[in-house]
Amino acid sequence: MDAGGAAGQSGSGTLLGAADSGGGDAAFPPITECTKPSVDRLEDWLSSGPVEGTTIPPTGDLLVMEGAVYVAKVQFLNVEWHVCPVYLGNQFNANANLSASSGFMLTYSSTSDMYVQARPTSHWSGGDQWATLIPSTGGVKKSLFFSFDPAQWKSLFGTPTWTLADALKEVLGFVFVGQTPNTITFYGLRFDGYVPPCR
Repeated sequence: MDAGGAAGQSGSGTLLGAADSGGGDAAFPPITECTKPSVDRLEDWLSSGPVEGTTIPPTGDLLVMEGAVYVAKVQFLNVEWHVCPVYLGNQFNANANLSASSGFMLTYSSTSDMYVQARPTSHWSGGDQWATLIPSTGGVKKSLFFSFDPAQWKSLFGTPTWTLADALKEVLGFVFVGQTPNTITFYGLRFDGYVPPCR
């Protein structure tokens, strides 16, 4: 599950897609967390280091308690590709159908730009994936809405042989990837029309 294959491949240009929501998660219906640790009912926030980038924590679960709620925290170290998957069905091979969704709301802070890839079950591995830019917040907590408009999604590497629409029918995971040092906290990830099942 690499971020993009061989080092040194050029990207496909700037990827755009974020809009400041102004209302954060309040723009979505209320959601009840799972009994297991979760962020917006998403239980599996993982780091794939050290094989796929040097991170803190070096591997495994990113969820930590902050106050009365869980958040997912990770640091990307060094100039290299880092990979952090989030399984949308809360287990591997449990996909989410986002084909009717307009997009997602991400509440987060970061110190550098990164990307998220919508990886389908049928094409989980490899870096040739549909991705959109997740811009740096300068370390400040923000809520941004990202559209599933295909014009906002491109590959960082080779063009996938499937369409974004095909991928959205069977999204196994959102994979956050970045090539630069970054300090990231994920506070929320909500989808228009989809609520993750607790496991």
